[in-house]
Amino acid sequence: MTTDLADLGVADGIVAVVKQDCPACQLLVPVFAQLADEPGLTVYTQDDPGFPAETDWVVDDSDLSVSWHLSLDAVPTLLRVEGGFEVARTTGWDRDAWQSLAGRTGLGPDLPDFKPG
Repeated sequence: MTTDLADLGVADGIVAVVKQDCPACQLLVPVFAQLADEPGLTVYTQDDPGFPAETDWVVDDSDLSVSWHLSLDAVPTLLRVEGGFEVARTTGWDRDAWQSLAGRTGLGPDLPDFKPG
C-alpha cells in the first residue's frame, strides 16, 4: 500500500532529502538555492537542521521519519510529489535527471554533470 505523503506533512512539489555529512549534498547547495527561487521546494535534512540553509524550505528529518517512509537508498535524493504521491525520483546528482524532474534548465552550471550519492 502506498503512503499518502501529505499524511506525513510532505507538500507537493520538489522534495530533496540530504544530510550535511554527504559530499554530494554539500556540492548541491547552490542547486538548492536555484530551486528555492520558485515556490514548491522542500528539503528534508537528516543530520543538521541548518543544512543546507536556515530557511522555511528546510525541514528537520533527524528522526528519519520521512526518510524511512520514502524508502531511501542514498542521499541526495530528489523527488517530485503530486497529489500527495511520489511521481518521480532520482538519487545522486545527475544534472539531466534533476533538470527533467524539476522542470528547470541551467541547474548547477559550475558543477560536474554527475556525482553519485
